[in-house]
Amino acid sequence: MAKQLSLYALCGSLRQASTSRRLLEALRAASPDGVSVEICDFIGDLPIFNPDDEGGRTPAIVATFAEKIRDADGLIVSCPEYAHGIPGGFKNALDWLVSRDEVPFKPLMFAHASHRGDLVLEQLTDVLQTMSLHIVPEAFLRVPLAGKSDEAQATILVEARKNGALGAALDRFVQAILAAA
Repeated sequence: MAKQLSLYALCGSLRQASTSRRLLEALRAASPDGVSVEICDFIGDLPIFNPDDEGGRTPAIVATFAEKIRDADGLIVSCPEYAHGIPGGFKNALDWLVSRDEVPFKPLMFAHASHRGDLVLEQLTDVLQTMSLHIVPEAFLRVPLAGKSDEAQATILVEARKNGALGAALDRFVQAILAAA
């Protein structure tokens, strides 16, 4: 791979020690040579979406967020299900991107940190397809961390790296990005 591929990871949970974040960190650690994974750290700092603040009035942090999305070769989304839906802060971040041109046709993979939560996956799929993102189904990764102790989560993530599950999902995603280029 001649060009360094840049992946931008979006975590639907604002908790620093969330299972979704831990899964993204494990993917970052498992990324192959030539692939970087940056995890967005400011979704919770985005102001509440207001269409009156788009265009020339776009807040600087939103412009930075959109620029990171634009510069990425692909996106990784890991999002828990809150009350049978998308967490409010994460939906707010997506709302800021709806009318922008950074996301259409951008490749996206889901990394799901639970054995349940299929409703949020369905809702995210609907929202992200509406935003014209290209979801890569063959790169879908599910690692059941939710509800486990910190020690059990660490063990599961080490095993997922050792058995190649993390690397294989990233490889499938990278291959889809390269094939579309």
